[in-house]
Amino acid sequence: MQVTETKAEGLRREYTLVVSAQDLEAKTNEKLETVRADFQMKGFRKGKAPLPLLKKMFGKSVLGEVVQEAVDGAVSDHLNQAGHRPAGQPDIKITNESFDEGDDLTVELGYDCLPEVPDIDFSTIKLERKTVEVADADIEEGLGKLAESAVSYVARPEGEAAADGDQVVIDFEGSVGGEVFEGGTAEDYPLVLGSNAFIPGFEEQLTGAKAGDDVSVNVTFPENYGAANLAGQEAVFACKVKEVRQPQPAEIDDELAKRFEAEDLDDLKQKMRDQIAMEFAGAGRNLLKRRLLDALDETVSFDLPPTLVQTEAKEIAQQLWHEENPSAEGQEQPEIEPDESHTKLAERRVRLGLLLAEVGQRQGVEINEQELGQAVMAEARNFPGREREFFDFVKQNPPALERIRAPLFEEKVVDVILASADVTDVQVSKDDLQAEMDALEEEA
Repeated sequence: MQVTETKAEGLRREYTLVVSAQDLEAKTNEKLETVRADFQMKGFRKGKAPLPLLKKMFGKSVLGEVVQEAVDGAVSDHLNQAGHRPAGQPDIKITNESFDEGDDLTVELGYDCLPEVPDIDFSTIKLERKTVEVADADIEEGLGKLAESAVSYVARPEGEAAADGDQVVIDFEGSVGGEVFEGGTAEDYPLVLGSNAFIPGFEEQLTGAKAGDDVSVNVTFPENYGAANLAGQEAVFACKVKEVRQPQPAEIDDELAKRFEAEDLDDLKQKMRDQIAMEFAGAGRNLLKRRLLDALDETVSFDLPPTLVQTEAKEIAQQLWHEENPSAEGQEQPEIEPDESHTKLAERRVRLGLLLAEVGQRQGVEINEQELGQAVMAEARNFPGREREFFDFVKQNPPALERIRAPLFEEKVVDVILASADVTDVQVSKDDLQAEMDALEEEA
C-alpha cells in the first residue's frame, strides 16, 4: 500500500492511500478459491471448477467485497502504523470515478487526531464541599408539604361560593361555533380552581360559583393546542356546578405517616430527615463537581479536534433552539448556525470530556455489568408499563446504552480526581447552598 500525506495542520490529517491492482487481484483470487472449494459445477468435480470460469461468474460481486475489505484494511493498517487515534469516524472516499478489474484502488482519508492530554497534579486543586445540617424546621416544613399533598375536600356549607383552591364538581359540554366537539364533554368532573388543569381562562370563570349554578365559560384555545382542529378556536363550555368543596389539609399524625408507608409519625420524621440529608448531600455534590470542572477547565489546555467542537456546537445550538421554541415540537427544525457562545461552550465540553476520558483510561475506571444494569432499570422506571420495551430498545441500540453508561463513568472519574484534590468541608445554611446552586444555573 502506498501512503501519501496531503495535509498535516494541527490535529488534522489527510492522506491518499493506493492499494495496487496486484494486491486486489490476489485477494480476489483468494476469495474465489474459497468459493471454489464448495462449488459444484456440471462437468467438474466439486471444488475443481476452473478459476477463470469462476471469475467470469462471480468476479464482479467478489471484487466488490474485496474493495470494501481493502479499504477497511488499508485504513486500519495506516492508523496502526501512524499510531493515530481518530476523534470520530474518519472521512473515507474512493476517488476512482469507475472501478474495474486491473485498476489500482485510490482512497482519500481524512480525520482529526485525538490530542495528547497532559498529566495533571490534582492535589494542587483546592475546593470546598458545602454541607448542610438538617434542622428540625426542615422536618416540619417537609411534613407540612406532605399534609398539603394529602389534602381532602369536604363540601362547603350550602350557598357558599367557590374560591381559588376549592374543588368544584361539574358537568360540562364544550362547543365551537355551536357544534359540540369530541372530547369536550364530561360529568361529575372534580376540578380544583387554580390548578391550571384546564386551558387558560376556564377556571377563573368558575370562581364565585355556587352549587346548582349554570355557568357559560368562554375561552379561546391556545394556538399551539394539541388538537389542530381546536387550536386558536373560540369555545363555549356549558357548565353545571353540582358541588363546591373546600380543601381540608391532613392532620400531621400517625395516620398521615401510614399513608406514606411509615410505621408512625416518628418513623416518618426519621425517613424525612434521611431524605432531606440525601438531597442536601446531592446538591453539595453537584456544586462541588461543577467547581471541579471549572477548575479543570481553567487549568488544562490542549488542542481540540475541530470536528468534535463543530458537532458539539451544532447540538448545543439545536438544543437551545428547542428550549426557546417548545411549541415547535414535531415540526421541521430550521438550520441553526452555531454562534460564538455555542462554540465556546462546545470547546469547554469537548475539553473536559476528553480530559475525563483520558483520566478514566489511565486510572482503569470501569463500569461493571451490575452498575450498568441498575442504571438501566432506574431509567426504565421513567416508562411505566413499557419497561420491557425500553429494555429491548437499549439492548438493540449501543448508542442508547452508551448514553446511560457515560454519566456513570464520568461520576467515577470525578470521584478519582476528588480523592486526590485538596477538598475542605464547609458547613453552610440551606439558603446559602440554594443561592449558590441558583447562581450556577444562571452561569449555565
